Amino acid sequence: MNLWDKVKKDVQKGLKEGMEYVKTGAGVVQKKAGELSDEGRRRLKALELKARVYREMADLGGKVYHLSGSKENPLQNAGVKDVIGKVSKMEAQIARLEGATGKKAAKKKAKKKAKKP
Repeated sequence: MNLWDKVKKDVQKGLKEGMEYVKTGAGVVQKKAGELSDEGRRRLKALELKARVYREMADLGGKVYHLSGSKENPLQNAGVKDVIGKVSKMEAQIARLEGATGKKAAKKKAKKKAKKP
């Protein structure tokens, strides 16, 4: 087992224990999200995607580090390419979600400014 696998295992164990606590709170958040506006749901989805990107980037770093000792170009590795593809897709989803949220926020600000005498 290489260093990354050991670190990943320990971190995942700690995260799993912490996630049990977070999941109970996430259940409440999801219930409330049903009550929130579309904008609130988009923001929540963007946050969830960012958390997934964070995990994928950590995995990517571990894979590249593990491959750094070999002669193989890490960018030619199938596992690395897979993670990069996943991150790229999530990045596009986040941009779409934040773009939609940003447009609504800008409209609200413009309405407020228009109402002020």
